[in-house]
Amino acid sequence: MSIVGPRPYLREEIELIRPFPGVLFEVKPGITGLWQTSGRSELPFQERLKLDEWYVRNWSIWLDLMILAKTALVAASGKGLSEDEDRDRRACR
Repeated sequence: MSIVGPRPYLREEIELIRPFPGVLFEVKPGITGLWQTSGRSELPFQERLKLDEWYVRNWSIWLDLMILAKTALVAASGKGLSEDEDRDRRACR
């Protein structure tokens, strides 16, 4: 696993990925990525696939650094959390 890269897909999501190029599996999955910093659970699954494909095709060290910086901002704001994640986050305060 890498620090930045597309998040791993669940087994039940693999069937939904088939229309997309194999490029999504050319990189190691990451702890954070473009999807997490672009809306996360607010985005439909197909948009996640498009973001992951774009990331793989346009990778650069600068893109990773931007994603890392944006990850800190998104994590602090809680933007894009699902209701369960938001509830858990509030309970930890």
